[in-house]
Amino acid sequence: MARICVLGGTGFVGQVLVNRLVTQGHQVRVLTRERFRHRSLLVFPTLDLVQTNVHKERSLVRHIEGMDVIINLVGILNESRVRQKTFKETHIRLAQKLMSACHTHDIPRLLQMSALGADRNARSNYLRSKAEAEAALFQFSGVTKVTSFRPSLIFGPGDHLIGRFTALLRLAPYFFPLGCPNTRFAPVYVGDVVTRMCDSLNDRQTYSQSISLCGPDVYTLQELIELIAATASLKRRVVPLSPFMSRMQARILGRVPGKPLTMDNYYSLQVDSVCPDADPCPTHLEPVLREMLEKN
Repeated sequence: MARICVLGGTGFVGQVLVNRLVTQGHQVRVLTRERFRHRSLLVFPTLDLVQTNVHKERSLVRHIEGMDVIINLVGILNESRVRQKTFKETHIRLAQKLMSACHTHDIPRLLQMSALGADRNARSNYLRSKAEAEAALFQFSGVTKVTSFRPSLIFGPGDHLIGRFTALLRLAPYFFPLGCPNTRFAPVYVGDVVTRMCDSLNDRQTYSQSISLCGPDVYTLQELIELIAATASLKRRVVPLSPFMSRMQARILGRVPGKPLTMDNYYSLQVDSVCPDADPCPTHLEPVLREMLEKN
């Protein structure tokens, strides 16, 4: 069994992945800034929960020593200047520091969480930074064999997709104005994402590959919101906005607390998140959605 260090192991995908890795018998180390907030992970006997700042290269070098595999799940959807969280620092610079640390210790394997639609020429800073992070890892991989995963929207208990849209729908009085209604997605179940990542650990065919991950069903954003509303028994009329009004909505919502939609999100939504040439993951959205909303 492998010694695996996970960055971002306390997040939505990370907790599912860590659980799976421990169940498979791996020795797992999770690096986190706030150990006290995630003490529930300590129930796993083969898990080491370490408090550190992964953006400090010295700490990173120290804590990945002796590992067989590094998995990087760290990512943000929106920047926060107040908290000093930028796409460049969180995605690109962390990838560069991580690869340097892997070279220091000759770490043989690295898995990177990217995003479907990542492109170094994208107008979205998020998508562009994800692509540049991938490039940094593949360009200087050397002895470290890298695999990158590019999922569409990830859903599952505790996700940010269904929970966020359900909350917004409940706040809406009746009409729900929706920007970028025709953007297409192939939502992928978190358990399927974790399965693909675990299966790739020793799979040489995945070395130096970017793997797209999509579910079996494709929805427009409007269809997705209408499905969530119907499943949650919320009588809301989704009103699709024109491209101009979609931009205006993003400009306004990007200035309110919580930033439910930003201009960078708007630019990301100009790109369909589907996998026309990849084998889909097996889990359908609707049965999981019903189960999730029944519990709420």
